[in-house]
Amino acid sequence: MPQLSLHSPLGPLTLSEEDGKIISLDWGWGRDQTETPLLCEARDWLDKWFDDPKAVGAFPFPLEPFGTAYQKKVWDALCAIPVGSITTYQALAQKVGGSPRSIGQAVGRNPIPILIPCHRVVAQRGLGGYSGDGGIDDKRWLLNLEEAPLAL
Repeated sequence: MPQLSLHSPLGPLTLSEEDGKIISLDWGWGRDQTETPLLCEARDWLDKWFDDPKAVGAFPFPLEPFGTAYQKKVWDALCAIPVGSITTYQALAQKVGGSPRSIGQAVGRNPIPILIPCHRVVAQRGLGGYSGDGGIDDKRWLLNLEEAPLAL
């Protein structure tokens, strides 16, 4: 499986590709580095996104996260949240079905954070959790980068 790492304001990140689609984004530097056209374009897009997320729009490359049908339904809903906006676990549960807890579990299992913007989902009171290496600090940093309101 080809992987390509990049430096980011959150530390090193590694993109992984399978069958011409991005399947994961992990914190840390990958052991093996392979420059496929898709991984190079995705890396370059992320570099631009970290400079100005509102200027680049939604991630334009194919994603194929591994998960259950319910998780994929939640992740699709995450991709519909615009840059600079937030929603709550409760509101997302009302939209896609399930409970705030099941939404939180699906969001926490997102294998492609940032590109599937799980950082845009917050708790009714507070930010909730975040699966990145820096935890809630990374989530706060990402929301500030996008100039998202930190309270609804």
